[in-house]
Amino acid sequence: VIIFYKLQMLLILFPSACWSQKHAATVTHPLPAAFSDLLPHFLVEPDDVYIVKNKPVTLTCRSTPATQIYFKCNGEWVHQDQHLIDRDVDPATGLPVMQVKIDISRQQVEKIFGLEDYWCQCVAWSTTGTQKSQKAYVRIAYLRKNFEEEPLGKEVALDQEVLLRCHPPEGVPPAEVEWQRNEELIDPKTDPNFFITVDHNLIIKQARLADTGNYTCVAKNIVARRKSSSATVIVYVNGGWSTWATWSACSAVCGRGWQKRSRSCTNPTPLNGGTSCEGQSVQKSACTATCPVDGGWSEWSKWSPCGADCTMWRSRECTQPSPSTGGKECQGLDLQSLNCTSEQCPQSEYHYLSASGAEDVALYVGIVAVALCLTLLLIVLVLVYRRKKEGLDADVADSSILTTGFQPMGIKPTKPENSHLLTIQPDLTTTTTSYQGTLRSRREVTGKFSVSNGPLLEPLPNGSHTLHNGKLPSDPNDFMNRLSSQTYFKTLPRDNVNTSYGTFNFLGGRLTLPNTGISLLIPPEAIPRGKIYEIYLTIQKKEDMRLPLAGCQTLLSPVVSCGPPGVMLTRPVILSMDHCSDACLENWAIRLKKQSYEGTWEDVLQLGEEVVSEPYYCQLEAETCRVFTEQLGRFALVGESLSMAAAKRLKLLLFAPAYCSTLEYNIRVYCMDDTQDLLKEVMQMERQLGGRLIDEPHILLFKDSYHNLRLSIHDMPQAHWRSKLLAGYQEIPFYHIWSGSQRTLHCTFTLERQSLSTCDLTCTLCVWQVEGEGQSFTLDFNISKVTETICSMICQLSTVVRIAFQIPYLIRQKICSSLDTPCPNGADWRLLAQRLKLDRHMSFFASKASPTSVILDLWETQHFHNGNLNQLAAVMAEIGKQEAMIFLVSDGEC
Repeated sequence: VIIFYKLQMLLILFPSACWSQKHAATVTHPLPAAFSDLLPHFLVEPDDVYIVKNKPVTLTCRSTPATQIYFKCNGEWVHQDQHLIDRDVDPATGLPVMQVKIDISRQQVEKIFGLEDYWCQCVAWSTTGTQKSQKAYVRIAYLRKNFEEEPLGKEVALDQEVLLRCHPPEGVPPAEVEWQRNEELIDPKTDPNFFITVDHNLIIKQARLADTGNYTCVAKNIVARRKSSSATVIVYVNGGWSTWATWSACSAVCGRGWQKRSRSCTNPTPLNGGTSCEGQSVQKSACTATCPVDGGWSEWSKWSPCGADCTMWRSRECTQPSPSTGGKECQGLDLQSLNCTSEQCPQSEYHYLSASGAEDVALYVGIVAVALCLTLLLIVLVLVYRRKKEGLDADVADSSILTTGFQPMGIKPTKPENSHLLTIQPDLTTTTTSYQGTLRSRREVTGKFSVSNGPLLEPLPNGSHTLHNGKLPSDPNDFMNRLSSQTYFKTLPRDNVNTSYGTFNFLGGRLTLPNTGISLLIPPEAIPRGKIYEIYLTIQKKEDMRLPLAGCQTLLSPVVSCGPPGVMLTRPVILSMDHCSDACLENWAIRLKKQSYEGTWEDVLQLGEEVVSEPYYCQLEAETCRVFTEQLGRFALVGESLSMAAAKRLKLLLFAPAYCSTLEYNIRVYCMDDTQDLLKEVMQMERQLGGRLIDEPHILLFKDSYHNLRLSIHDMPQAHWRSKLLAGYQEIPFYHIWSGSQRTLHCTFTLERQSLSTCDLTCTLCVWQVEGEGQSFTLDFNISKVTETICSMICQLSTVVRIAFQIPYLIRQKICSSLDTPCPNGADWRLLAQRLKLDRHMSFFASKASPTSVILDLWETQHFHNGNLNQLAAVMAEIGKQEAMIFLVSDGEC
């Protein structure tokens, strides 16, 4: 047994001896004697290989001169039967060449997987000795699915360096990495702006607009190919200002005005979410325009001596002053001649007499022609007067002029002629309904007074609205139906709540919509004498009348209609309506829009660039806009923000149920433009819902920053109340608020109390547009306490009609005649405008035939509810106009 064991060990340790003895007979080409002392060297050595899936791999070993070759794998000899042997002789050297191959399967490798790498090595023998080849490692190839680090999307500025990281999945052999942009391979050789680092990260050296796209990291080896999730790279461009344009011409032709210059955010234009330019796009600057100086004639020179042609001459020059800055040239002749007689002209007497006779004949002929023209004109006037007197019924419609002759109501006993204006206040109660009698003539007149090639419109509905110095029709509902049937008026609202109407003559008057801030002043003499107009005033609902708004434009006022359009006015009327801008004109470009007969909206005026010769003018106050217009129609105020500092005034209203019998309790928060008409609408809506106002209205400035408005409720007693809102806050989109097209935006907070006995609620409402900037309001009230709601109190005000202030007609006439004429010391209409703080509209007043009358119209509009004649008399006293003809009027005249 011991001998057998020793023989077995010898076979293991020295297999070559046994193998050489066994196969000695098979060697057909023994080594030549010259090469018998050479050691074998390898022509082919085994290389590292990878097993893909279940496919075996082949290792090859080739050596010369070699008599035997064996493989050893992981320290163990591979069995002889697993070798594939190929013998050959090198024809050049005659040395034997031996090649051996073995196959390695996946199962062989997996037996030692995890302990160490599987390796194989071949050993070659010759008669001189042995030689070992390099080790060849056999590994199982794989590539995992998940990337260890995937690229992340980025937003980068133009020309900025971008780094996209990628750590490929674990694999054998290690995966090769390539990058794709929008499914196209990135080759740093063709585009040197890209660089792939050793650790497979992609670097974009300078981001270009073309580099915007979806980037994918691709890992691959001999087993598989993996793609990462796409990373979106957005290359944005921040906006840059262009250079300032040149200053515009001064807006004033004479005196102080404005000029502006603009620039655009186009250098470069913001792209892909880049920030807009900060600062103003429009700059305004005060300017003073040199007033044009009209030329004036100098004195005539002395007559020249009588010439040989019996003529003498004299001249003058346009030098006192000379025309400058666009002033007019002097009108008339600068050279004058006259016939003369002298001793040097012996026949001058004859010529003079003949010329004088010819001139006398021409004079007589002219006098006769003028007399004939005056006679014909007088005849025509008499015929027109008689025809007008006979056809009075056809020229006046819907009036009481035929029956009552416009006699005032309630005339008080006549006061002494010298009763003073300051001591006798006019009876404005009679002015409110100035005329008595029906609005129908005694006969049923079918033909209406023609206005702009159409029948005069019938009166509008709802006689409960406020009318000053006018008459209300007896059948209002019929007028609304006939008015809405016409093409232009089909969009007029049919409700009586938002409509006022009346009949007016040359004395003018006022229409108001209570609790809306909207009124229409018709000054005296605006309606031609002998004409009677039925005029209406109404509010259009924003959802029914959508204005074409573009860019940063927003609606700043209600859409107001007054009409009928096309009536002839000899003076501008004043339309007053609320607006919700912050009245900071350097942040806004505010335009007045008017709807044409075709239904399109047109810009008729831009604030700050008014032209006094146009039929429109606008005065913007802190909360009110006064529009002077010589044409009735449909108007709206639209603003375009010039910078992100532009802000709209919003009003926040908080309502809750007046009575609550359940555990749930809702708080409604309304967000609307700060105008009285919307406040009235919400109040009426909540009154129908039975709501009550739980806090005073709050004002919030909403900026053009593209941020949404967020609202949240905090600090509730957790033991008694909880919020059922899933999110931390509610959000109203920016565009819904900025467009102004939705009238009553609101959100509801639903709270739940733990018990029906819980009635006290304390919480904090937070409202903000930008994080860190906002307002908070503390609410503390009892939900079961029955009190008169603020809503009902405000709604009750709509039934109260206050007496309107109005300057009596005769007083107005006397003031205008006293101040319209310019005075050397300045005590005229200009000083009146300065005392009434209206001097910034001097150019507009100066363009009117009666500047004083327009100043009084504007002042009367501003002091609709609180004006009195004592204020006006005090201003007149400061000016120095205290003539008895101005201040002394009878009570009948008032």
